[in-house]
Amino acid sequence: MQKRIGDYGVKIGSLPKGRLNKITDVKGVRVGHFTIDTAENKTGVTVILPSEENIFTNKLIAASFVLNGFGKAQGLVQIEELGTLETPIALTNTLNIGIVHDALVEYMVGECQKEDVNITSVNPVVGENNDSYLNNIQSRAVKKEHVFSAIDGACVDFEEGDVGAGKGVTCHLLKGGIGSASRIVEYGGSSYTIGVLVQTNLGLLEDLVIGGKHVGPAIAEKIGAEKVQEKGSIMIIIATDLPVSSRQLKRLCRRASVGIARCGSYIGHGSGDIIIGFSTANTIREGDGNEIRYIRVLDESKIDPAFRAVAESVEEAVLNSMITAKRVVGYKGHVRETLADYIEEVLKIKM
Repeated sequence: MQKRIGDYGVKIGSLPKGRLNKITDVKGVRVGHFTIDTAENKTGVTVILPSEENIFTNKLIAASFVLNGFGKAQGLVQIEELGTLETPIALTNTLNIGIVHDALVEYMVGECQKEDVNITSVNPVVGENNDSYLNNIQSRAVKKEHVFSAIDGACVDFEEGDVGAGKGVTCHLLKGGIGSASRIVEYGGSSYTIGVLVQTNLGLLEDLVIGGKHVGPAIAEKIGAEKVQEKGSIMIIIATDLPVSSRQLKRLCRRASVGIARCGSYIGHGSGDIIIGFSTANTIREGDGNEIRYIRVLDESKIDPAFRAVAESVEEAVLNSMITAKRVVGYKGHVRETLADYIEEVLKIKM
């Protein structure tokens, strides 16, 4: 079992966590990885399956928010316009985004053919981080079959750290990766889950904050961290079973910035910081003959607990992505150390 940030006594926020403290605490959500780990390539693909149904014919309410636009994500234009999600969400490296997009098209065509549904247009959603420090990104190692493998292996209790799309990324100049967390909120006597998954590739070590403690300088001194410009990125996926409109979901996406900042990032010029959210509470069924749709939405004046849940989940997910990642020696001998080797010592420092 992987040791996560909470296992080191770091408490993030005040809201209760979901059963696994992962995005998959939202019912129906699964996550799969395919990891490429060779001397030349440290990369991969991670796929988030939002529903157990065919999502093209059972679309979900969705939204996106671009915090800083130095990114190459695909599918955001239609999400912005229509407010729905109709494919799984895939994460990979910058130069592989087209290949992964093509794989999702092929996957959705195949899924719809099983139900005799004719696809003439589909909107694959693909996000990326640039992992070229540890990965020979120009070789474009991720192939269509790897995307299908990630989908086939998708599960609820998935691995975090340097796996899938997180294999080659860097966070606060330590090893980054895939991280996740969740929170429970109460409305009207019912419990709802907000879950987050991140692919972390941002931040400077000197800025790193863990649980409110500015530990970065102490680690930077120990490893002799280089002085560089902050130009990383982060992909954040938010899932919830809370009934919200696309506009409300975008408001939740904006609050992801709070979690990033609490870990010490100021979101530099070169960052592609992109948030994509979806809700499983309302399903838009394709071709059901209804001209009027009825959906449930949260009372806007009661949204604050959901804002807090997003902030707490993103903060913890970022730290989980780092603490679960192993030390990696990558392309051209480049190295990223693991936070796990320093966490216990630096948390003892009084500040």
